Amino acid sequence: MPKRSTDPNRVVTENRRARHEYAFLDQLEAGLVLRGSEVKSLRAGQGQLTDAYVTVRDGEAWLVGAHIPEYSHASLQGTHTPRRDRKLLLHRGEIARLARQVAEKGLTLVPYRIYFKDGRAKCAVALARGKTGVDKRRTIAERDANREMARELRGRELDRR
Repeated sequence: MPKRSTDPNRVVTENRRARHEYAFLDQLEAGLVLRGSEVKSLRAGQGQLTDAYVTVRDGEAWLVGAHIPEYSHASLQGTHTPRRDRKLLLHRGEIARLARQVAEKGLTLVPYRIYFKDGRAKCAVALARGKTGVDKRRTIAERDANREMARELRGRELDRR
């Protein structure tokens, strides 16, 4: 079993591909409704957001497709289904606003990080628009240019010493 970190605000899992595939317009923090074995599994550093998305059903926000594996030391009654839908805890007004924006503007809700904050599991959700191939190439070019500038600045600082 992986060694557990003592940091109470540590990131458990992150969907790094989401930043490449989507342009984030707005970001929110939502609580997660979890079973005990799910929390223990997340504390052990397990979980994936690869194919996950957020949907709004009957005025409630749901995390769909996230994979939290069964906790190895849980009893048979305490286990959970790894890919079950999990409720997200958001204010009613936030849910209504997000549902309106997703329906009108063709946006999507993307979960991109699960982490613990003060001992409670949180999910970072972004209101996002899908990037086209041109946008993705532009992002890569900007990142490379920034990396090159930082490298040059570091070189100049070393020359001055």
